Amino acid sequence: MGFKVYKFGGASVKDAEGVRNVVRVIQETQTTDAVIVVSAMGKMTNAFEALVKAYFEDRSITEALEPIAAYHHTIALDLFGDLQHPVFKALRALFNEIDGFLKRNKSPDYDFVYDQLVVYGELLSTTLVSNYFNEAGLANTWHDVRNVIKTNTRYREGKVEWELTMRNINRTIPKKGLQITQGFIGSDPNGFSTTLGREGSDYTAAIIAYCLNAESVTIWKDVPGVMSGDPRYFENVVLLTSVSYTEAVELAFYGASVIHPKTLQPLQRKEIPLYVKSFLNPADAGTQVCLGEAIQPKVPCYILKRDQVLLSLSSLDFSFMDEDNIGEIFKLLGQYKLKVDLIQNSAISFSVCVEDKYRNLQKLVSRLKADYKVTVYEQVSLYTLRHPDQKAVNQLEENKEILLKQVTQNTVQLVSL
Repeated sequence: MGFKVYKFGGASVKDAEGVRNVVRVIQETQTTDAVIVVSAMGKMTNAFEALVKAYFEDRSITEALEPIAAYHHTIALDLFGDLQHPVFKALRALFNEIDGFLKRNKSPDYDFVYDQLVVYGELLSTTLVSNYFNEAGLANTWHDVRNVIKTNTRYREGKVEWELTMRNINRTIPKKGLQITQGFIGSDPNGFSTTLGREGSDYTAAIIAYCLNAESVTIWKDVPGVMSGDPRYFENVVLLTSVSYTEAVELAFYGASVIHPKTLQPLQRKEIPLYVKSFLNPADAGTQVCLGEAIQPKVPCYILKRDQVLLSLSSLDFSFMDEDNIGEIFKLLGQYKLKVDLIQNSAISFSVCVEDKYRNLQKLVSRLKADYKVTVYEQVSLYTLRHPDQKAVNQLEENKEILLKQVTQNTVQLVSL
């Protein structure tokens, strides 16, 4: 068996039983040589985000931090039992680092503080997982991924410095044995922690696989693989047994949550196959992402993005929405970090559906109103249908108040209230 990269997300390690199951996956798949990338446990990234918010709102830090400490302590107690186990000392050391940062930090930069704190979700989870692997007889080496994945200083959206990262990974992470490390995080040239964007653990796995020329990457999830739609929102969805790199990038771009948008790019460059498999049923085939036909089987694929914002703009003097106007709008969208998911324009109007992840919408709208008539629809849903047939389109449109519809050769998109 060749050298592999595995990624286990928060759902797979949300409790002690989840950690035990990760061991079961490694044992059942007879994996001996792999980098195992682990996310923060359960909803701990959200909990650390709440801590950052409490810090900036001058609310009780203790009230925000205590549940995080109790959560990890409970899991550790379940896994190891003995309070004298070295893992408890390691956990205390990490919480002491958090406390030290909160006391000495002088930076008012929200994104900087966010990255210095949120990374501890991954550091705590991998500390527990690595120690439990040892308890279960799976010898492993724990790595602080911040020592190898280097980024620029754009906090919360760190851009990877590829040459330096590749040198670091090849020098530090061997291709033999089990290596455990964190997803989602890195560090900047000054040694400060950075993050790669939410759900960036998949990307971490791809970075490591690219640098080490891994045989494959497997993302272990609580679903059978890549489905033709989210079964929570769409009926009669099926498992896609095979998806091409290009199609996977398209699905990720449109918002399919199974694969992170950045993950496929480094894998495609070296034609490293990606598998999406169930950590509940590790023997099942799951989905393979590789070169080949767009999707198998050939069925319509449904994607839903909620909590979107639709902005409709027109010039105040009824002049054309030309390249200069649209260029200025996109510049502002970039400045205020609003992710664009759909655009549509005519001679005198321009509509854009965006995601307001950083809560900068009102600032953007205030700027736009100086030059444009702006209509804002908040809390809208963006539906994307890949490889549509008429029946699927009819079902998608049924009982919806459609604000915008856009049709291209392989894609139909609807924005609805």
